[in-house]
Amino acid sequence: MNRISPRVDVAFKKIFGVEENKDLLISLINSIVSNEDQVVDLTLLNPYNPQNFYRDKLSVLDIKAKGIDGKRFNIEIQISDEADYDKRALYYWAKLYTEQLRVAEDYSLLSKAIGIHILNFVSIPDAAKYHNVFHITEKDSGLLYFKDLELHTIELKKFTDNSNEELSDIIVKVKNSLDVWLAFLTRNDLLRTDNLPKILDNPELKKAINVLEVMNFTDAEREAYEEHLKWLRIEANSLKKYGEKARAEGRAEEKIVIAKNLLKSGLTNDLIAASTGLTIEEINKLKD
Repeated sequence: MNRISPRVDVAFKKIFGVEENKDLLISLINSIVSNEDQVVDLTLLNPYNPQNFYRDKLSVLDIKAKGIDGKRFNIEIQISDEADYDKRALYYWAKLYTEQLRVAEDYSLLSKAIGIHILNFVSIPDAAKYHNVFHITEKDSGLLYFKDLELHTIELKKFTDNSNEELSDIIVKVKNSLDVWLAFLTRNDLLRTDNLPKILDNPELKKAINVLEVMNFTDAEREAYEEHLKWLRIEANSLKKYGEKARAEGRAEEKIVIAKNLLKSGLTNDLIAASTGLTIEEINKLKD
């Protein structure tokens, strides 16, 4: 069987959402959040439990954690595009924030809540960056007043969307610690602990690769994994077909542009056909 994909939520939580791999979650969070929100240690609020998963296959496989300073984190990886994902992300943040406060407790006890959404699709087409950070700010001045709300979106497709890329292509993109984790999440199939390039050679990444290599699933986990993996394969196949169609359409358009220029130059239809591969009939239509 091929190596398990960490982009599938079941595998993602088995890697980052268990006590023995807490160091990996800390490293992932710290690669995403600002310097002031860096985590030294944390408590998993919903650690992954195979028994609970077996009883409830439909459970949401997000990861909730609390830092030693009280800040709350919700980390989720999402395979397939869903309508109104922005509303879902905001709803998750609201639950994370309000769950802190018990009845009759003071609002001053509320700590900052940070939502981190790792997406295997493009959710914000208007943004070129793969990592975007959202706050509530004043419309005109940009003043940050409601400081407890922070949402991160990380769109994996904007980091790499080419299954044919080699390790050397990925290395060129690695500029920071978050890029290291994205290399793991998107192209772990290229990574080997005994042959990592210097920029990827760190203990947390090596541990994550080893965890992935020895990971075992229960029957229920395997069923969920295969079902979610199917989404990845369908999406990858669709993208491949779309890419091939786009390239073919691009080549056809290029031929037409060349043919039009050659017609302006006064070349015969036969010469234009030989140069572009278009038929005489297609060239005559361009004349019309």
